[in-house]
Amino acid sequence: MHQKRNWKSKGAWIRGSVVAAAFVAAGTAATLHWDGEKAGSSTAAPSETASLPWPSFAPAHARGQEAPSLASIAEAATQSVVSVSSTMTRPAASGFSGAPWDNPGVRRWPGERAPEERQGRGLGSGVIVSADGTVLTNSHVVDHASEILVTLPDGREFKAEVRGADPKSDLAVLKLKGDFGKLKPIAMGDSKRLRLGDVVLAIGNPFGLGQTVTMGIVSATSRAGMGIVDYEDFIQTDAAINPGNSGGAMVNMEGKLVGINTAILSRSGGNQGIGFAIPTAMIQPIVKSILEHGKVVRGYLGVGIQDIDTDLQQALGLKDRQGVLISSVSADSPAASAGLERGDVVVEFAGQPVTGAPLFRNRVAAEPPGSNQKLVVVRNGQRKQLEVRLGTLPTHDEPSLPGTSAPDSSALGVEVMPLTNELRSRLQLPNEVRQGVVVAGVEPASPAAEAGLRQGDVIVEVNRQSVQSPSQLKERVSELKGVFSMLIARDGTTFYVTLKKN
Repeated sequence: MHQKRNWKSKGAWIRGSVVAAAFVAAGTAATLHWDGEKAGSSTAAPSETASLPWPSFAPAHARGQEAPSLASIAEAATQSVVSVSSTMTRPAASGFSGAPWDNPGVRRWPGERAPEERQGRGLGSGVIVSADGTVLTNSHVVDHASEILVTLPDGREFKAEVRGADPKSDLAVLKLKGDFGKLKPIAMGDSKRLRLGDVVLAIGNPFGLGQTVTMGIVSATSRAGMGIVDYEDFIQTDAAINPGNSGGAMVNMEGKLVGINTAILSRSGGNQGIGFAIPTAMIQPIVKSILEHGKVVRGYLGVGIQDIDTDLQQALGLKDRQGVLISSVSADSPAASAGLERGDVVVEFAGQPVTGAPLFRNRVAAEPPGSNQKLVVVRNGQRKQLEVRLGTLPTHDEPSLPGTSAPDSSALGVEVMPLTNELRSRLQLPNEVRQGVVVAGVEPASPAAEAGLRQGDVIVEVNRQSVQSPSQLKERVSELKGVFSMLIARDGTTFYVTLKKN
């Protein structure tokens, strides 16, 4: 599912280690226990991690008797958090995808190697989730790793292999090698029960210092569409998360795991009170898929989607901004078979309201391929119920962009040229895009630039009227005033943008 992104960072996304991606090694499935399940002795949380009384900052002693405290929660949880060190090998001429040096706004940390060197080392954290040696961490902690070393809380070191990794969510599953004896796996909590203001602990290996515990509150949930990874549903916290904390545990006041720490938003490179963790509600199906299949298998609908802002609502004549707009429907996709159409607004999926494009994308992907799901869409002002049988999400290569030659100029700061068969092939346009004009150049600070148009885009429609030539585009635009919409084809899908003409 394609989702249009239009988010500008005021800082840099920092991942607390050196890297990002994965390889797959199959193995036997581990038994993990989540909230609501009866855990066996090998996975049950230690008895001293009883829930704290309200308020959370309870005294360590009350009426002469020992009471639960933050110290007891932290002491138990740290027994399940490990340090992860990886040795990475890569060609001298290329950088790591997602590594800090790929982004000029992200600082390299002490001990990281420069891109021109062939080997680098990464430091991060991990969480023991099963007595058989299964450890969760971030995908970017072990990306391109030729060797992985896990240090247990008692100081013992063991090599580990990657059971499977998912760069799209930045999760990886490791398996310890050797005779590691009895481990203390953490109990899994339900992140969906978290509320704003809940106290959480972040545990990890910041800056390679060793186990460190910080405390904060949940400052937001369901953070998505931020451009950190493809699938996002983050818990946001002000608990200090720093480089090296990636893959570490976010723990609630029951001593249960509710998230895996993964990134911070920072201008300086250090913690500034905005950190993000992958919630266990997202972790559970991903880990299950990795343990069963060695990879993540996601549901597939076959549509392009985007959120509805005020301008788009006005341009398309929609009654409100509820739901997500279908901007394209792939040929021969589950969506096409179910009767979905471009311009439909999805307001319900699987019996739940649709609140935004990123979360809708997550929900579709989390459903198993082959399952039947009900959708409610608004089409031409009328609600309509459809049923779709989800497929398996495919992978696509990125299309190349065309060069420019003899472009024609239009009134919105965009230069366009006719869509030829050669350009159709180079742009890998969807089959349903039969006509349009190719953007050959965009003038800075123009209405087209502000709308996000770029070289290689194909303008298919203006206010739902087809465009077949540069001259017809000029004619269509000359008749308009105020806010209007354009249908754009890019990267194998289509989406709407809004522009304003005085």
